[in-house]
Amino acid sequence: MPSAVTRNTAWRRFGVWTAGKQGAIERGAHQPHYQGLNYNTLNGGIERWFEPIQPAIGDGATMRTILEYCRALFGRLAPETERWHIEVHQFRIEAKRDENGKPTPEGMHRDGVDYVLVMMVDRRNIRSGTTTIHDLDKRTLGSFTLTDPLDSALVDDARCYHGVTPVEPENPAQPAHRDVLVVTFRKKA
Repeated sequence: MPSAVTRNTAWRRFGVWTAGKQGAIERGAHQPHYQGLNYNTLNGGIERWFEPIQPAIGDGATMRTILEYCRALFGRLAPETERWHIEVHQFRIEAKRDENGKPTPEGMHRDGVDYVLVMMVDRRNIRSGTTTIHDLDKRTLGSFTLTDPLDSALVDDARCYHGVTPVEPENPAQPAHRDVLVVTFRKKA
């Protein structure tokens, strides 16, 4: 899993791809992740560098399948889109005896992209981590917990806010983590 430390309980790797309507989905040069302050009041407005997603994972069949699936789905939702800027984030959030893990330390938020896929990879000894979805007036629309590998949430970022509650260990004496893959698609100008 990721090796770049972003805070005491979060590990992360990052990669960028581009895709047209059809053809190859191409990995781009490593670059920083950036969100404006209007989307991320906690960490926005700065370039954040994370270790790159390892080539064996980024070029693997699983990642290719996920990216193809997203392109097909999001392409149907936005058929006018000629090219996509894709960002992929591997997150590991750890919880400890005296320190809950914060999957979304910025709280309820939007990502500043068009579409988001959040996919559960692994969950060990974790309680909570409930995903919440809110309308643009920040009223709660619903909530659910991704518990099993491949459980996923698809978010239309322009139409709603989302967040995840902090996680805590079920057994504080044992290691506890929540691993997710987040894939964002943004229409490329």
